[in-house]
Amino acid sequence: MELKHAIALTGSIGSGKSTLVNFLALYGYKSICADTISHQMLEKHSAEVIEAFGEGITNKNGVIERKKLGAIIFASPKEREKLESILHPYIYQEILAQAKELEKKGVWYFLDIPLFFEVGGKEAYPVARSLVVYTPVKEAIERVVQRDNLTLEEAKMRLEAQMSIEEKCRLADDIIGNDGTLRALQQRIESYINSLPK
Repeated sequence: MELKHAIALTGSIGSGKSTLVNFLALYGYKSICADTISHQMLEKHSAEVIEAFGEGITNKNGVIERKKLGAIIFASPKEREKLESILHPYIYQEILAQAKELEKKGVWYFLDIPLFFEVGGKEAYPVARSLVVYTPVKEAIERVVQRDNLTLEEAKMRLEAQMSIEEKCRLADDIIGNDGTLRALQQRIESYINSLPK
C-alpha cells in the first residue's frame, strides 16, 4: 500500500522531533507516533518480552520496567535486535493500519519514526517524502541527559545505537535544522509546510 500523503519524520534521539510534531499539530497536521505505539505494544505483548529477557526486567508486580530493559538493549546490539524482532512486526502493522485511515482524508500527515532508515526506509514504509530533524550531536546528547535523566555515558550509548545523523541527512528527501531558537524552528516548519504540494 502506497502512503501517498505520508511524510516520514525522523532524526537522532534528542533532535527535537517531539517539538516539531507539537508545532505541526498547531497547524492542523496529524502524526502517527512510533514511540507511543512501541510503548503500547510492549505492554500488550509483555509476556513475550519477559519470556525472552527474563523476570529481571520487571518490578515486584511483574510489570516491565522500561529503564531496566533499556539498560540491557542499549548495551548490546544483539539484545536490541532480539527485542526488535519481537516488537517491530506489531509496531509496523499498527503504524500501517493507522496510516491507512489517514490516507482516506487525502491530506498530508506525518509518521514520526525515529528508526525510519534503520528499519528499511521507504521500502518498509512507502511514504511520499522523508524529513530529518537535524541537531548537532553535542546538543542532542545534552538534551537527552536533561530530558531522560541519563548519565552522559548512557546518552552517548543510546545515540550510538542509531544510525548517525549525518547518514540520515544524506538519505532524507528534506532536512529541517533544529540548532537555534524555538522561533527559528517554527519559521523553518512554516516554510516547509508551505512548500508541500497542495
